Amino acid sequence: MKTTPLAFDYQSSTPCDKSVIDAMSPYWYEIWGNPSNMHNRLGTHASAATSFARENLASIFDISPERVIFTSGATEANNLALLGHARAKAFKEGSPGHLITLSSEHTSVIEPVRQLRREGFSVSELTPNSDGIIVLEDLVDAFQENTFLVSTMAANNEIGVLQPIEKIAILCKERGISFHCDAAQAFGNLAFNIDRIGIDLLTISGHKIYGPKGIGALLIGENIRIEPLQLGGGQENGLRPGTLPVPLIVGLVKAAQIANENLDENTARFIMLRDKLWTGLNNKVSDLLLNGSLERRLPNNLNFTVKGVRGSRLHKKLRPFISCSSGSACSNGKPSYVLMSIGRTQEEAEASLRLSIGRSTTIKEIEAAISIISSIVNELRI
Repeated sequence: MKTTPLAFDYQSSTPCDKSVIDAMSPYWYEIWGNPSNMHNRLGTHASAATSFARENLASIFDISPERVIFTSGATEANNLALLGHARAKAFKEGSPGHLITLSSEHTSVIEPVRQLRREGFSVSELTPNSDGIIVLEDLVDAFQENTFLVSTMAANNEIGVLQPIEKIAILCKERGISFHCDAAQAFGNLAFNIDRIGIDLLTISGHKIYGPKGIGALLIGENIRIEPLQLGGGQENGLRPGTLPVPLIVGLVKAAQIANENLDENTARFIMLRDKLWTGLNNKVSDLLLNGSLERRLPNNLNFTVKGVRGSRLHKKLRPFISCSSGSACSNGKPSYVLMSIGRTQEEAEASLRLSIGRSTTIKEIEAAISIISSIVNELRI
């Protein structure tokens, strides 16, 4: 009998919460109007739903609703934040400036930053330390007279490490530098008050928090200027034209509310399950190398290298039994540049596993994963 693989890939995506599906339901076929069309009742109701959702999301972050820009997801939000803000700054100053990021960032940050380099901006890509965390002294040394932007993730999408965003924000604020933070992985696991922390541009994603795919948001600080990347409409304060996807917006905000309300409870449970998984694996398998700091890590993330095996054989053997990954869902099977940025060789990166725990993960599944992984690894080492 064919068995369904155990799900340990919740950082790639999450199943849509039943409450989120219920919240979206009326806006697919009952309240289906265009929220930009205020000439009829359907459009008015759709507009009201969008406005209400925007207000609710803004309240989670304690900001005004007009600072919420809905996007198609975190990738678009990162592009809008980086390209849009950099080009607005260059237009104002009359020349491109300097920006700083980490070499371990998600490709939706790395690629826009490299595009800006092609447009004449100067870029510093800092290498994190062996724990995957930025070296603050390196950041200070990288600041230049024309530095206008720093971009770091709150939590790495592969190794799950948490960057010291509060300290980074302080260093930026002291110098009048904008701070962009990709929180696609962290939001839902950490609380964010962007004004208190000092974040000028924050990215979130729907499908990482048990919401729908195809929706995200960029939260913008006061007095932050952005040039739109697309033209053709006045939606989202003129920054993101196009008809707003009302069901997806409603779903994103419902998912955000659920995540925010259950933050402490989920965190405690994730840590318990993750630590049980890591302890169990180490009891049955020797020479496992943890990737990234264990203390400063997402509660539901575990990333480690299995020494003494070929990565391709390891993943092939695991695939029928466990859904997991060796890196980002956007890496297309290539060895993880994130792992190599913290000192792993290509062979070690290929022989690494990212296991991420979800809300529905059970102790029984943890125990099964320990048994399956340890049996396969020990078999491959013979």
